[in-house]
Amino acid sequence: MQILNRMSVRFDSRSVNEAFARMTVAAFVAQLDPTLEELNDIKTVVSEAVTNAIVHGYRDQVGEILVSARLLEGNFIEIKVKDHGCGIPNIDQARQPLFTTGNSERSGMGFTIMESFSDKLKIRSSVGRGTTVTMLRKITGRGTGAND
Repeated sequence: MQILNRMSVRFDSRSVNEAFARMTVAAFVAQLDPTLEELNDIKTVVSEAVTNAIVHGYRDQVGEILVSARLLEGNFIEIKVKDHGCGIPNIDQARQPLFTTGNSERSGMGFTIMESFSDKLKIRSSVGRGTTVTMLRKITGRGTGAND
């Protein structure tokens, strides 16, 4: 698929930056004139991925998170959230609903939510080197004129 536009942003793995990441990607995808539901889904996916990087990837330390997005032909958005944290030892286990390496305040539903709001979800991780979550979503949009 041809890339129509792209953006990326780097920030510290501080919880205050989760909203910044969510709103940055939402502003970027606005070019495709998404429905409110699609926009909320995108914001939720970004929020879950960034929160996972902060809480599980870096645990009690501050690291760097990279969020990038690409608008692709056919009204698709691809979103990547990358960290250089501790990595995931067992991706299949981490994708199971209710599994968490966090405390009792964590629901263990992050990957499940991301998967349900994405057309495609890919997770690459290496212990001690970090994790990259890539999500692809087609944007139906509110009307014509997207990609003008």
